Amino acid sequence: MPIFEYLCPACNRIYSFLSLAPTPARQPACPKCGATNLTRVPSAFAVTGRAKEKPDKPNGGQPDEAALSRMESEVMRMADGLDEKDAENPRVMAQMMRRIAEASGEPMTPTMTEMFRRLEAGEDPDALEEELGPQLEAEAGEDGEGALGAPTHDDGLYGM
Repeated sequence: MPIFEYLCPACNRIYSFLSLAPTPARQPACPKCGATNLTRVPSAFAVTGRAKEKPDKPNGGQPDEAALSRMESEVMRMADGLDEKDAENPRVMAQMMRRIAEASGEPMTPTMTEMFRRLEAGEDPDALEEELGPQLEAEAGEDGEGALGAPTHDDGLYGM
């Protein structure tokens, strides 16, 4: 009986589901919050011996050199094309922030995606901050990691 893993975007958590069929007939709901928009993710490999002693995240979870290099290159490319007026234009700044976020390789939260989309459409940044600020803070979580960090893995096994 296969085990399938699904990511709940609301909880930023991966859950394992036991299926009685080789192909799941339906998509499960999140065991914690009940969300139905879970995304199937590749399962991790079982690791034995010395290999499992290696840390999951090199550099204590900090971006690796390749990711830092990509972000730096993207920032330099953007800086070459900006002038002083662009720094005052919310649309240009939103496009720049989106490109930096994409270059980092980290997934954007739903609220960040919404914020960038609306800024790029010309909405008032102060009004958006007032409306979406609390959601952004909630997604960041108490420790500042939140949904931008790697999802956590639930140890339970749930039925589909």
